Amino acid sequence: MFLKQANNDKLVEVLSLRDLFNPLRPTIVGRYHAGEEMQEAETFAKGDLVFQSGESLPRCWTDVHYRDAEIHPHP
Repeated sequence: MFLKQANNDKLVEVLSLRDLFNPLRPTIVGRYHAGEEMQEAETFAKGDLVFQSGESLPRCWTDVHYRDAEIHPHP
């Protein structure tokens, strides 16, 4: 899967989808997709990544408490 960094529009190949989908992991391992040679793997903060369309990542991938209000409604 490819995402892009929001601040520079560089494509990032996600190497660990499990980490991407896990809201307890604030980072993923990936590599820039640029040029003809394969780039070295790096760690990227999920908060810096968006879909190629510019849309943010789903909250359920980044916030472990995304459903707290539904589970524990306040009167």
